[in-house]
Amino acid sequence: MKKSHPIRRAVLAGAATVSGIVLLLSLKPASDPASAQGAAAPQQSAAAQESPQGGSGQQSSSGALTVTGDVAQTQYGPVQVRITVSGGKITKSEVVQIPTGGRSTQVSNSSVPRLNQEAVAAGSADIDAVSGASYTSAGYKKSLQSALDKAKAQGGGTSGSAGAAGSAGGAGSSGSSGSSGSSGSSAAPQAPATQARTVTGDVAQTQYGAVQVRVTVSGGKITKAEAVQAPKGGLSDQKTALAVPRLNREAVAAGSADIDSVSGATYTSAGYKKSLQSALDKAGG
Repeated sequence: MKKSHPIRRAVLAGAATVSGIVLLLSLKPASDPASAQGAAAPQQSAAAQESPQGGSGQQSSSGALTVTGDVAQTQYGPVQVRITVSGGKITKSEVVQIPTGGRSTQVSNSSVPRLNQEAVAAGSADIDAVSGASYTSAGYKKSLQSALDKAKAQGGGTSGSAGAAGSAGGAGSSGSSGSSGSSGSSAAPQAPATQARTVTGDVAQTQYGAVQVRVTVSGGKITKAEAVQAPKGGLSDQKTALAVPRLNREAVAAGSADIDSVSGATYTSAGYKKSLQSALDKAGG
């Protein structure tokens, strides 16, 4: 019996050792350096995805340039506009900041979509103010002009500036350039053709007051049209504010006095076209 005690103790000790090893293995942490690295990888990729991508002059792979204008402070709050320019034209216009709260929210919801559409259609900040949203419209146009200036500085000028350059380069297609028929001498008259000339038309008297138009001609095309005189006072102020900006754009787009009258401003439109034709006659176009 005494000889069997050491063997029994050895067996019991071995069994205890095996049990201890099994217990230690079962309590080993699941995470190891490899799994820790795996857990850190998604965090790193997520941080990379959250890196700032915006800015006031981002150019996409398609060549479109997105520019954010300066904030324009108005009586009812700040207005800030962001535009996308592609191929020398405004393809998208949207607001980043706009007056909100109370009636301002209603005015903004009503005016901003129309201002966005006007900006894209006109390709410039020369757009009509929305009735009932004068301050918002003024702030919108100010911030829009700032965005256009930034786009031009970054080489993404809109069609307004591109069109002027195109007309200067393509004087052969200009109706007022008499040398277009001779390709050999077409280079010679281009120098004077690119010089802008400003001419003021005769005063056209209408039932509601005088209308007088001034135009700037460059390369045989109208690059700018503006009203020097227009009917004022009472309802005439509202009609003039509505009609004149549209007539100005129509004159530049058409390059002639053959433009549509603005609905609700028949007399002003007729006087505008008469004075515009006078200015074009003086310019020799």
